[in-house]
Amino acid sequence: MLSRHFLRCKVLQALYSNQLEEKNSDAVMADFEYHIGRLNELGVIQLALMPQMLEAAERVIEEGKKKFRPTAAEKQPNLKFLGNSFLRRMADNYDLKKYTEQWAGVWQTNEDLVRETFLDFRQNKIYSDYLSTPESDFKADKEMAINMFRYLMNREALVAVISERSLLWEDDFEQIAQYNFMMLKTLDEQNFDESMQWPIMYDRRQEKDEEDMQFARQLLRESLALRDESNEMVRQRLQGWEFERVALMDILLVNMAVAELVSCPTIPEKVTIDEYIELSKEFSSERSRLFINGILDRLVLELRSQGRINKTGRGLLEIEN
Repeated sequence: MLSRHFLRCKVLQALYSNQLEEKNSDAVMADFEYHIGRLNELGVIQLALMPQMLEAAERVIEEGKKKFRPTAAEKQPNLKFLGNSFLRRMADNYDLKKYTEQWAGVWQTNEDLVRETFLDFRQNKIYSDYLSTPESDFKADKEMAINMFRYLMNREALVAVISERSLLWEDDFEQIAQYNFMMLKTLDEQNFDESMQWPIMYDRRQEKDEEDMQFARQLLRESLALRDESNEMVRQRLQGWEFERVALMDILLVNMAVAELVSCPTIPEKVTIDEYIELSKEFSSERSRLFINGILDRLVLELRSQGRINKTGRGLLEIEN
């Protein structure tokens, strides 16, 4: 489920971290694998909030009934939210329950926060509009649940609790939430039940996921191996500028681009160059974009003349997903 663009970002982070700590390549690769694996944990923790809201709703309703002087609404509460078929299917899914037990204990230790979140959500238009509609079906239940997920992912207190579990998750949070949001939209009444294989961020059982991870591993490995050579190639092409004054992020991006150009024969040159220009916009500056574009144009010509860029296969005719 992780896109190659996102994986390139993670490789860049691994290379940047290595510049600061200077680990050996095996240690860098091990750290990279560990952080990618933990993205599954981040994704599940985000999603586990949804069935947790059901549990919070049940507790609040029971508390209302047990009051010494309950209101009419507390005596006969609207149970539509508790019967939401989409949320119930999430709560009953075997895979998601297994992952939640493994990774999402954070919500059991923050029950008060979840309860407070539900009480606030009850005042939200998403909730009130849903309850005000007498009839309900899977489509309406799904729409409300997905809108609730968006609401939850924008609650600063919840984001803070999650992000505390990893220094990198603050940067990854929005991207993983977006993946989860898009994934939830794909679930329909026919394919979504308790036995459905739950989609996670990186699933070794999925051929596409494993192919993309192999790409990321190779990119990281080759970037580490070619670092000194790539740096020297850049140094030789600087005009009126000292290598030491070039931004570290720009050097790392060129390093990655060179590694991808020479070690990934099915990825077209244009796709590679465009990807690293885009990454420079995310992680560097407008000036960096121009620098990287100019340097890569010259390096491609040289690498071609050396016979080190050999592109083959369908990738030459297709734009990468």
